[in-house]
Formats: sequence, structure tokens, C-alpha cells
Amino acid sequence: MSDFSNTKRPPKATAVIVLADGTLFWGFGIGTQTKAIGEICFNTSMSGYQEIMSDPSYAGQIITFTFPHIGNVGANIEDNESVKPAARGLIIREDITSPSNWRANEHFNEWLKSHNLVGISGIDTRALTRRIRDQGAPNGIIAHNQDGEFDLDALLAEVKSWSGLEGADLAKEVTCKQSYQWSESVWRSEEKDTPHKVVAVDFGAKQNILRCLVSAGCEVTVVPANTNAKDIMALNPDGVFLSNGPGDPAATGKYAVPMVKELIEADMPIFGICLGHQILSLALGAKTRKMHLGHRGANQPVKDLKTGKVEITSQNHGFEVIADELPNGVSQSHISLFDGSNEGITVDGKPIFSVQYHPEASPGPQDSHYLFDRFVDNIKEAKKL
Repeated sequence: MSDFSNTKRPPKATAVIVLADGTLFWGFGIGTQTKAIGEICFNTSMSGYQEIMSDPSYAGQIITFTFPHIGNVGANIEDNESVKPAARGLIIREDITSPSNWRANEHFNEWLKSHNLVGISGIDTRALTRRIRDQGAPNGIIAHNQDGEFDLDALLAEVKSWSGLEGADLAKEVTCKQSYQWSESVWRSEEKDTPHKVVAVDFGAKQNILRCLVSAGCEVTVVPANTNAKDIMALNPDGVFLSNGPGDPAATGKYAVPMVKELIEADMPIFGICLGHQILSLALGAKTRKMHLGHRGANQPVKDLKTGKVEITSQNHGFEVIADELPNGVSQSHISLFDGSNEGITVDGKPIFSVQYHPEASPGPQDSHYLFDRFVDNIKEAKKL
């Protein structure tokens, strides 16, 4: 048992965060009355809270929003990045703001309830963020009960027994169950003529990435994460896209890396994003590792080493490709200007590249959209051979 007596509890508290070291944060419950366990991270974005909560890459995580006004644009079906959100819960400072936006279809708290998501407000998110910054992302549990009754020792025991994200293959939890066609393009964009056949391997793909591929001129077939190279090649693709997703790339790589290796040997044009970047890197002989903090936010500066240009990017990852151990024939193409970590690679002499960040998002607002056109250009060049 732990001594929780020194933790001050505010009057009428209806929710609590219990960290694996026994630290408590009391607050007020939002969303569903339930509990959720996960790795607690923070996101610095000033907008896009619905997209963040519905991003499959956040599977297994509880998100602390550093921006104080969450809920001010409400929620709507168009901004979902997946059918079923994979994030475990959220932590905010102020109570959810009432919506004030013409696109809002419902209050954000009702959206949370509709997806059985739990959250907590009234938290000193600055203090929690500093703790994560200095000590790394902790495992924790959120419990919400309107009567304010909690078994703190049982909650602590539960979070201590959770295995965490390192070594976890979470892509299998969020990938599609069967193949399907995706035809929707970016909202109000003009679709390109002459579509190119692309197979998108779904490790937890955001829907807006698929829209960007269609808008760039791709006819997209989405396949489950464990699809083998033979079945992918049977679809006769012009190129293969490796999607974003959650979890440890080394765990997902046990079945994904052999597939990607075969595609590389076939000189297939390949484009990877986020987890797809990490899986591609592993298939090429690189290594990955868990980061102390990770990168989560829409204000991440990345430098293109070829052009010297700086892109303001949206990111969400807790693992990185080790830049100093890239194999021969693989070049680093982009770096983070926050910490110098790897943000992209290219394969010398092959139509293969990937980036760690999310070019479909629009923090720049369109600094990184050229990457989808680069993928299509690689496909066109490969067709000439």
C-alpha cells in the first residue's frame, strides 16, 4: 500500500490520475465515467484536438493538452481521423469549452462519451508537462466517478502491472480487418487525372493521409498491416505506401519488415510516414529506439537537408530511427531542429523515401504537401523504366 495522505484533494473532485510511482493528480471528470490506463504524453498543438484524439497513432496513450482551451470548435464527423479513436483518454487544464464554430455538430464532451473516452479537467498541465519533460512519459491511469469514490491502492496496483508501450505491437489493434478501396480526396481539392495504383499498408492510417494520396493522383487500396508482399504484388500496384501507426516499430516489424524487404528488392516505389518510416528503416538495416519524450505537436521545425528549407510540421511519435547508425546506401534527408533527431531518409538509387512527421497535416500550413507529389513523381519515373 502507498501513503496518499499528503496529496491535497480539492472539494468535489470526481476524477484522479495515478502515476506508476504513486503520484496523484486530482481533478474533475469529463467524458465517460470509467477508467483508462496508458502512457501519459503531452501535445503542444493549439488546434486539432479531435483529430489528435482520433489519430490511431495515439493507441495506448493518454494525452495531456498544453493548450488551455479544448472544445471551442466542438466536434464534427469530418474531422475524425479514424472510425474508432484509439487514444485512451485526455488531460486538460480548464473545463471543456462550449463550442463556437459553424462546423460544430456536437459538444466535445458528448463526442468523448459517444466514443467511451474518459478525461480529467482541473489539472495543472504545466506541472505535469514539466514532469514529463524532465522524467520522461510515465505510465498512469485516469479514473472518473461522479460519486468521488476511488480505491487508490487498486488503481496504483493496476498501473504498476501494465507493461507499457515498449515492445508493444499496437498496429494489430488499429489496422483494418480486410482490404478496401479509398476514393475520398482532400476537402474541396481538385483531383488529379490519370490515377496511379497505390497499395496503402494500414498500420493505423489517418484518413487525411489517404485523402492526400487520392488528391495527388492515386487510386488507393488499403490492406491490413500483416499483408505479405506476395499478396500486395498480386494487386499490381505502381507504388506502396506505409502508413503511420502506434507502438514499438521493432514489435510490428516482426511481420512487416520481411514484407517491406521484398518490396525493396522488387524496386517498388515506396513512401512511408511515421511508423511506416520506422518500419522501412528497419527493413533497410537501420535501428530504432524509444525516445525520452517523443515529438507531439503541430509546431515542430524540420530541415530538408537537400534544399535547406525549414518546414513547420505536425508530429506524433515516441520512437525514433537512430541517425548515426543508418546503413550504407541510405541517406538522412530531414532532421529535427528541436533535438537533431532523424526526420526522414532516402534510399540511394531507388524510388524509396520516408519521413517521420505528418505531411498531411497543415501547421505550416502546406509546407510538406510536396512529399505526396514526390511519391507520384517516383511512380511516374518507375513506369518509364
